[in-house]
Amino acid sequence: MPHPVIKFGTDGWRAVIADSFTFANVRTAAEAIAAYIHAEEDPKKGIAIAFDTRFGSKAFAHAAAEAVARTGIAVELARAVTPTPALSYAVRARGKAGGIMITSSHNPAEWNGVKYKGWYGGSGKPSMIAAIESYLGKPVSRPAAPAPIVEVDFLPEYLQAIKSFADLDCIARSGMKFCIDSMYGAGGTILSEIFTSLGVENIAIRSNPDPLFPGIHPEPIEPHIRALGEATVAHHCHAGFATDGDADRIGATDEHGNFVDPHKIYSVLLRWVLQRKHWPGAVTRAFNTTKMLDRICAQHSRELIEHGIGFKFVCDYMLEREIVMGGEESGGIGFQRHLPERDGLLNSLLLANVLAEEGKTLGQLVAGLQAEFGEHQYGRIDLHIPDALKNAAIARAGALPAGDRSFAAMPILRTETLDGVKFYLDNPEAKSKENAAETWLLLRASGTEPLLRIYTESCSKESVARLLESARSFAMGA
Repeated sequence: MPHPVIKFGTDGWRAVIADSFTFANVRTAAEAIAAYIHAEEDPKKGIAIAFDTRFGSKAFAHAAAEAVARTGIAVELARAVTPTPALSYAVRARGKAGGIMITSSHNPAEWNGVKYKGWYGGSGKPSMIAAIESYLGKPVSRPAAPAPIVEVDFLPEYLQAIKSFADLDCIARSGMKFCIDSMYGAGGTILSEIFTSLGVENIAIRSNPDPLFPGIHPEPIEPHIRALGEATVAHHCHAGFATDGDADRIGATDEHGNFVDPHKIYSVLLRWVLQRKHWPGAVTRAFNTTKMLDRICAQHSRELIEHGIGFKFVCDYMLEREIVMGGEESGGIGFQRHLPERDGLLNSLLLANVLAEEGKTLGQLVAGLQAEFGEHQYGRIDLHIPDALKNAAIARAGALPAGDRSFAAMPILRTETLDGVKFYLDNPEAKSKENAAETWLLLRASGTEPLLRIYTESCSKESVARLLESARSFAMGA
């Protein structure tokens, strides 16, 4: 039977602190992970555990470490706040059987969570997560004495890896200035210290850890990223970079303070990788991610693989075959030659690398992409609605036949159901624009929360706004 409280979603288990995210349930989750490692991995390799800046994260990490150690698995436990990609890097570099990260990533302050990382340094495969869930609440054998718990610093080896991956000399020579927003999360002062060590001018905001994340959710999208845009303009920076609560996702603003969504960031990085670096491999993107990537790949004769939503799908492909880049809508982008893992800190460095090498601001790079590959505008809304309403909306969407229904006066051309319900629409506006983006609308229900997400991409900001409002009305039963 499934556990009544703990359910692992696309990226671990998340819950509200003191409601179901309790010390008892964290121990239960950790014991299930330990049971999986005893059964399926090599427990003698031990496990790495780290934590972010959220309320109680350090104490929860200690509780998880004690639960794992009691089953006879040695634990290396982070001494201080650690970004998720640094924990993932440590798992692989240190040859661990797996890793546990105490974080709720970009969720609001009252949430915390448990992420599981596989031995390869990336998100746990669906088969791993299913196995872990099967051990939840079951008794675990314990030796007479627990295994040791040793506190370590996972940062030095990780920092060396990301600094050697980017061309720091190029950034140092550029004369550019950057604004950095850690959103009170695990990114802390890491990027600012790297830039400062290079002699690169930078401004850091919200770099202090604060478990309340005052006034924001630590998610690098609007409206939470507005302070970054304001600081970027006020300090005359060439771009602003933001990382989320556990620093595995990236957000950005251009020199005018405009939000640059993750789709544009992915497109800028992909174009640079294919045109400048010529790294081999196919490209992957999630079902809810921009189709500009498809056009960039077509220009460079690269295979583009579309997959379900969640970085675990990117990770799966990276473990199976040669993949140059993989990414998702929420700002998670990864490079196989680094780790099968998303990394907001590395991607910030690489974005600075692109700006420096191209000699252009972020706004200029985005404008160049829009001019060459057609205008692609994107929007998303999150509806926090009861599960019954959420599930009813998805059921109604799935039953809509092509041609018999429209959104914002745009008839449905076809429907895809890889992950959620996605409509491709006949947008009259596209006929008057050269190389216009395909117009699509996606409704997807969260598997772990009373939440319905609506995504759309079109050839103008105005049609994006109309589509989101039309889909909102549909979801609410209008």
